[in-house]
Amino acid sequence: MNIISEEPVTMAFVKKELEKIKKRDEELSFRSGKTEEYLNQFTDKGADKLLEKLKALEIPRLKEEHIVKLVDVKPISVKDLKTILSNYPLTITADNMKKIVEAINE
Repeated sequence: MNIISEEPVTMAFVKKELEKIKKRDEELSFRSGKTEEYLNQFTDKGADKLLEKLKALEIPRLKEEHIVKLVDVKPISVKDLKTILSNYPLTITADNMKKIVEAINE
């Protein structure tokens, strides 16, 4: 099996796709059902708007995979944001971090 392409997606996107599959197949498999239960607990409807808002900030070195992670986790403080981004080799200024947190908290 070959991977043709990779694209980061939000949990909200996965939830929408599972809903389409559920309509098509009438029933989800066991694993898909468990995934749907999880997503119902941890996603909200504002994810698409937040994704676009964070992309519009045009923060240097912040890639789409980072933005998707931020939309899923939604850090509420700069400290939380630093913790999340510590797993990635990024350097983001304090001003840009404040912009990101403000956009998420709106």
